[in-house]
Amino acid sequence: MKRFLLPLGIFIALLLFLGVGLRLNPREIPSPFIGKPAPAFTLTQLNEQSKTISPQDMLGRVWLLNVWASWCVSCREEHPVWMDFSTQGVVPIIGLNYKDSREAGVAWLQQFGNPYQLSAFDANGRVGIDYGVYGVPETFLIDKRGVIRLKHIGPVTPEVITEKLLPLIKELNQELNQELNRA
Repeated sequence: MKRFLLPLGIFIALLLFLGVGLRLNPREIPSPFIGKPAPAFTLTQLNEQSKTISPQDMLGRVWLLNVWASWCVSCREEHPVWMDFSTQGVVPIIGLNYKDSREAGVAWLQQFGNPYQLSAFDANGRVGIDYGVYGVPETFLIDKRGVIRLKHIGPVTPEVITEKLLPLIKELNQELNQELNRA
């Protein structure tokens, strides 16, 4: 009888791990970048090759970095959400056109609309790799100090905006206002 206890204990432990694992949301992969400075980069803008964009340009503002591509089916799914959100003017939305051709990215924005203040062009995906991008779309909320405060994997939905992004944006902007009042 004792010889069956060890295999039974291992089986029960495996069932517990499986049960816990099945309850996890695969879109909520913990990111080692949360609470850390956004990786630095300087890229040309998608629409204007003679101009560049860098996270340093956004210091002092809360902003969103949305990683997208013209070949991404899920990006097309979330695009109307970004179009609607961008009209509210809550925060700047910067696009990161990931592993795409410049022509395809520009054409895609012309066809579906452009919710971005501007888009950086990451042809080889190096910046995406630096940000730990698993696949597109992914979205990062970055605070006024350039620290990543949230990473969302997958398409952004209206629920994600109202339940996750807007409350955190409000909190971060309140911190900014409090600091300005103290100064």
